[in-house]
Amino acid sequence: MSTKGVLAPNHAELAPTRRSAETTDFSYERHLLFDLAIDPKMASARERFEAFSHSVRDILAERWVQTKTTYERENPKRIYYLSMEFLIGRSLANNVTNLLLDPLVQQSAQEKGIDWLELIEQEPDAGLGNGGLGRLAACFLDSMATMQLPATGYGLRYEYGMFKQSIADGWQKENGDNWLRDIDPWEIAHPHEKVEVKLNCSFQVRAGNVQLIPGKPSSLIGIPFDRPVVGYGGKTINTLRLWAAAAPEYFDFQEFGTGDFVGAVGETLEAESLTRVLYPDDSTTLGQELRFLQEYFLVACSLADLVRRFLRHNLDWNLLPEKVAIQLNDTHPSMAVAELMRILLDDAHLGWDQAWDLTKKTLAYTNHTLLPEALEKWPAAWFEILLPRHLEIVYEINRRLVDGVRVRFPGDEGRVQRISLVEEGPQRKIRMANLAIVGSHSTNGVAAIHSKLLRTTTVKDLAEMFPERFSNKTNGVTPRRWLLEANPGLARAITEVIGEEWITDLSQFARLKSFADDSSARELFHASKLEAKTRFVDWLQSSSGQIVDPNSIFDCQIKRIHEYKRQLLNALRIVVVYNRLRANPDVEVEPRTFFFAGKAAPAYRLAKLIIKFINNLAVAIDNDPAVRGRLKVVFLPEYNVSLAERLIPASDVSNQISTAGYEASGTSNMKFMMNGALTVGTRDGATIEMAEEAGEENFFLFGLTVEQVENSRGWYSPYWHYENEPETRAALDLIFSDHFSRDEPGVFAPLRDTLLTHGDHYMHLADLTSYCQAQERLGALYADPDAWAHKAILNVASSGKFSSDRTIAEYAADIWKVKSCPVL
Repeated sequence: MSTKGVLAPNHAELAPTRRSAETTDFSYERHLLFDLAIDPKMASARERFEAFSHSVRDILAERWVQTKTTYERENPKRIYYLSMEFLIGRSLANNVTNLLLDPLVQQSAQEKGIDWLELIEQEPDAGLGNGGLGRLAACFLDSMATMQLPATGYGLRYEYGMFKQSIADGWQKENGDNWLRDIDPWEIAHPHEKVEVKLNCSFQVRAGNVQLIPGKPSSLIGIPFDRPVVGYGGKTINTLRLWAAAAPEYFDFQEFGTGDFVGAVGETLEAESLTRVLYPDDSTTLGQELRFLQEYFLVACSLADLVRRFLRHNLDWNLLPEKVAIQLNDTHPSMAVAELMRILLDDAHLGWDQAWDLTKKTLAYTNHTLLPEALEKWPAAWFEILLPRHLEIVYEINRRLVDGVRVRFPGDEGRVQRISLVEEGPQRKIRMANLAIVGSHSTNGVAAIHSKLLRTTTVKDLAEMFPERFSNKTNGVTPRRWLLEANPGLARAITEVIGEEWITDLSQFARLKSFADDSSARELFHASKLEAKTRFVDWLQSSSGQIVDPNSIFDCQIKRIHEYKRQLLNALRIVVVYNRLRANPDVEVEPRTFFFAGKAAPAYRLAKLIIKFINNLAVAIDNDPAVRGRLKVVFLPEYNVSLAERLIPASDVSNQISTAGYEASGTSNMKFMMNGALTVGTRDGATIEMAEEAGEENFFLFGLTVEQVENSRGWYSPYWHYENEPETRAALDLIFSDHFSRDEPGVFAPLRDTLLTHGDHYMHLADLTSYCQAQERLGALYADPDAWAHKAILNVASSGKFSSDRTIAEYAADIWKVKSCPVL
């Protein structure tokens, strides 16, 4: 689907914004001198980065102001995107790319004798997310700005990200990710636009834990920090507004005077702790309470801010759905339903029916997961203590809801209980996903199979009650970040073949299909892949000392470590190959380097054990002369956006091997496809649609389908595979013989329990043989460079659907009813 026209400017329209050194005052040295009071000749790399970034911000600032002024003047319908995560990565290189400043920057760096690559390494990845949810939100913001849609992102300004990951003796170690330790040159604080958030209780933080104090009302102050979101070409620069928590002006002079210096500012310290850390470990009640507070803080600040903006130009509340579209990115911001009702009922003094109609028309909800634990349920007791008015509103919404269910489905009390916003039990809970669905006009999944399962399984009763509200919006990724910037060699090759319009219209990629059999096009592809692999190998050696062979197959699985994503299945496959080579050293195989990267939640013990196993496997393979030089396993710590930008362009193989029915969509799969990697995958998430676009003959699909997984639940026995598949048995026996843990006997016993004793819930063993066979077919193809390039080019050519521009065009047309608002 093309996104050109009303919603997306084409590349030719963007090109006039391109700047040159002759037309732009690049004030790099001025910032060193006047902002930092540093002699440019004495500046450190970090100081040069800050000065460079401020210089780029100078260039975009005028356009940023013009964008805001245009929205104020035109009063268009605006999009407000609420998300607990925005995994934006580094901003300098991305902003330079989108502002079309590359020639200027390269010239300036050359003239000043600056190492550009060293410079961009000084910027930490912004610690505002931990995975695909946050990266998707960042891609969406990029697309909205590029398509000149009036949009604002709302999130929290976490001082610490998820955590910094290191590996010690094979185990994951977690360290603080204080990404704001140094100044962030992109953010601008707006304390004059602060928001007061009233709570019905107070809270205190002790040893990192939040404790609620009932009966003592208090307030928090939300301080907004704005970051520019630069659309490609620099014509529109939208805003990502992040909220930091603070206390009302507070200083206890009595405590200070008696020597209790900490107590004098204790309330401030406790308030600031609310946004100290990316939403915390929720394996404990205390962690869940802090996440509950964070979610309400995000919602309360954001709605107050957007309502304040709405009221500047609109006096009639009935215009709210015509001027405001609020998108809830997953279940975390679901309290927006109750908060918007509270505003309309208590502040605007509207009647219930009018307030409810406006709320539903204004809010829309995206569901990102089928996992029950992610469909949040919060104890009603927490609402009673913290937000009693919101609980009253939720109960009234629910009373009217269940009355309607009983009218439509008389006598079906089971359905009433399943649809109810209130889950009865030893501890009464509020079902937040149900609240989001009931309180909005739109609920969408993020891949065709996910949306189908959402409607037919996860919230089947609600979908039958409100069928018109459900739709699918398959995810996408921005080609500016994930191809133009991350893979310059391939981007140049594509532009040489089809021109540069693809940058803002990825449907142009379809024109590449006719070049799959062109020898010069295949040569360009091979050259660009080798360029990306060499660049990655050089970075890996310089950053970690690890040496890998760029001529080996780069076989990658990079994503959050979770049982359903099945990094363990990948590791089992490697053990099978390892056993084959040990048994027959003369067998012909293409050398492979297996890359893993991803973080395990600190309390997720089995996921951390899987990381340990992968690292021990790597050591054993390195130390075995029978396979050395033919197999290599590398676990890359501290997986983040910047690492993905390096590894994905270099990858030959993308492993998308989740148990069918568990991955909502996936977006790393799209990035790999766009960069010419071939996919080995299950029929799950967006991989199904990717294979449909490219043709299944150009994918390596394997394993059980969603229906087969579900239909075999009652009788599946992993022991059957252990007893009847010799390679499966040999691989497991080798692991459990402590071959990979000679100094730590028994350390991998929990893997045996997971795979055999406890029933292998995610069906690793059921899919292992099929997975190995798919990998064998892939290895045979790699031995034929022309045939490999043919399939790889067809994959790139078929990735046009998976641009976030297409996704956002569908949101804008079908859900938000928002049009572009060009900045003149």
